[in-house]
Amino acid sequence: MAKKSNKKSPKGKSKGIWALLLTIAAVLFYVIEVAQISFTETETPAKTATPVQPSTPKEHKTQKKSEAVAQLEIPVLGKKAPSQILSYKGFTVSYNNNTRLPNWVAYELTATEVAGDLPRKDKFRPDPAANGPQANKEDYRNSGWDRGHMAPAADMKWDAEAMGESCYFTNICPQNPQLNGGDWKELEDKCRKWAEKHGRIYIACGPIILGNEHGTIGANEVIIPDKFYKVVLARINGEYRGAGFIFHNSPLRKSKISTKPPVNRPLESYLVPIDEVEAITGIDFFPALPADTQNRVESAKEMF
Repeated sequence: MAKKSNKKSPKGKSKGIWALLLTIAAVLFYVIEVAQISFTETETPAKTATPVQPSTPKEHKTQKKSEAVAQLEIPVLGKKAPSQILSYKGFTVSYNNNTRLPNWVAYELTATEVAGDLPRKDKFRPDPAANGPQANKEDYRNSGWDRGHMAPAADMKWDAEAMGESCYFTNICPQNPQLNGGDWKELEDKCRKWAEKHGRIYIACGPIILGNEHGTIGANEVIIPDKFYKVVLARINGEYRGAGFIFHNSPLRKSKISTKPPVNRPLESYLVPIDEVEAITGIDFFPALPADTQNRVESAKEMF
């Protein structure tokens, strides 16, 4: 009987080697993949979002107010007139491009704002947001009329941007120099004292054009107002109180403008009920007040 051979055939041996090599390759591939994942996670961890800290609201006009307070100083223009509403950091304007003047300028003035200490800077310039024609510096040059602020630069010294915007010509009117530097300025000073005393006040002011007896100035034919008005609202001991003022804008001969000192009269001589200002201008002031409060406030003739 033939003996069985103990040697494996070359074909069987080859199959075993290939199986072993495939097993080793699979193990190596697995090890490499695990190592690569581990390396990647260690060197480049997933990014996490950095929490964003909420910004602290500014103390002045950029701070969000309640709806009632935010609208309290804004009048309603009753008469038919061009009106473009321009809202700025320190005040709001209703601009009339027919007269080249504001219909009204309104703003809230707080005790904190009055305490601002920025130096005054006047850079009069056209308002880039206004539609239609408006005044420029040349219109006022050698006219004999001042560039009179409605919202004064001195009320905007709490913020450089607010002060700069107060010099737009949409906030400016031709004003008698003695009025501008005299009793009009005195009322502006008084308003700042009221804001300090009562915490905040609400102001609306602007030109009054009746028969346009003084004509216009400059190539842009800027209307010269016949008069000016200012109305002020304050909350005192939990109760709203208001005051209205009307000033004549009488022209002066040029020879007298630079030599005559401002004429000062008691502010009480300009004092009128707000109802009277409304009747002359056709503007409804402080319409956000309850009707009974508005009637009481606007019928009184008082200072505070």
